[in-house]
Amino acid sequence: MIASIPRRAMCAGVFGIAFAALAATATAQNAWPAKPIRVVVGFAPGGSTDVMARIAAQSLTESLGQPVLIDNKPGASGNIAASEVARAASDGHTFLIAPTSVETANPWLFKSSVLPSRDLAPVGSIGKTQMYLVAKPQIQATDVRELVALAKARPGSLSYASAGSGTPPHLACELFKQASGTYITHIPYRGAAPALQDVMAGQADFVCDPGIAFPHIRSGKVKLLGVVSAKRSPFFPEVPTVGEQGVQGADLDIWFGMWAPKGTPPEVLARMNRDLARALALPSTRQRYGDLGAEPVAMETAEFRSLLDREGKQLATLIREQKIAAE
Repeated sequence: MIASIPRRAMCAGVFGIAFAALAATATAQNAWPAKPIRVVVGFAPGGSTDVMARIAAQSLTESLGQPVLIDNKPGASGNIAASEVARAASDGHTFLIAPTSVETANPWLFKSSVLPSRDLAPVGSIGKTQMYLVAKPQIQATDVRELVALAKARPGSLSYASAGSGTPPHLACELFKQASGTYITHIPYRGAAPALQDVMAGQADFVCDPGIAFPHIRSGKVKLLGVVSAKRSPFFPEVPTVGEQGVQGADLDIWFGMWAPKGTPPEVLARMNRDLARALALPSTRQRYGDLGAEPVAMETAEFRSLLDREGKQLATLIREQKIAAE
């Protein structure tokens, strides 16, 4: 016959097991990160997304005590990288850095098994770039009002270049067309640089540029007609926005953010958000972002989620109404 276990001993054993489990959980949480962190970037090395990610990674490596390694997985406007992160273990050692369009525009433009709003967890913003309505030097317009008048006088005769169908510069120009009531021909390119080159050469009339045209604006090789944003640019404070020039509702900034696989522990997301904010607050970060024509902007996760929701509604409506499709 098996002897009965005293109730006091049984309770002590149960509480001991529970305490041990809680202690193990706390130890595991405190140990994060336990190995190098991989940040998957949805675009090629050298572009704005990649450079911002590397600036943040340098600071995060110091604050987290583990190497933060960049892994470039370009293609499909960030969808390939998003799919890679969605399939990764949710242990806090894999993250995505991409423009917010990976969640707010791509689901309406691409067929993909990954839905970022469902399969990824937002961490926070890493910054933004504004877009600039930049025209060829020969154009017979000195501001947005004159450009709109020119387009309305000769519907379909003007053209704009973009970084590719479905990219933020393309969507910004489509917003401009919609808000100004103009018909302007779209010429897609494979990237912002070749689009800008053809505007400089006079092959296209203008482009919604993500900031790479700064030296050419200053040298007079292109004309800056307006800022495609709700606020003036800190880099060209004397240049009015397109809204100030009569075209309301055509503002679209390019926001960049960080996501983790769905199911990543909330305490890990919170720690990463805090350390990311510290990295973005460094004077060296602001200076290096400024060289890209970008601004470091930190957000709490809830604020970042609200941004994604607002932008998603705006772009879903635009893509549906203008029948925009990715190449």
